[in-house]
Amino acid sequence: MEHLEIERKFLVTSDAYKAEATVQNRMVQGFLNTHPERTVRVRISGEKGYLTIKGASNDSGTSRFEWEHGIPHAEAVNLIDLCEGHILEKVRHKVPQGNHIFEVDEFMGENKGLVLAEIELEHEDEHFEKPPWLGKEVTGETKYYNSQLAIKPYNQWKD
Repeated sequence: MEHLEIERKFLVTSDAYKAEATVQNRMVQGFLNTHPERTVRVRISGEKGYLTIKGASNDSGTSRFEWEHGIPHAEAVNLIDLCEGHILEKVRHKVPQGNHIFEVDEFMGENKGLVLAEIELEHEDEHFEKPPWLGKEVTGETKYYNSQLAIKPYNQWKD
């Protein structure tokens, strides 16, 4: 499936989102390519595998081309072994908020301690309700992109 992905990304200030989450999935993902103009990601979520290609973000960091296709679990496992950098592990919590759903990623392993919330929108200036646990907006800050967390994990940051 291909589409224009429009999303905003935020730091999370508390674990209050966990009580509001309706779905939780453990994910493992890696990157076959982390070029700034395009990334190629392999993800395993439960028994499902996915291959995703994302284009470069626009100037604000909110929009970019995304193509995603389901692949057999066994193929995803084999492709993870070919990925560059660090493999990301996280638990994704889906948290309904008004007419939207926040996807809150609680990172494990090399990125433990980092919790990010993303919201997908229909258009860049769309209004959405901000829950009290939502912190600083980091949309467009490349160090928070999953592809960059695979290169330089959160536990290696100095700032």
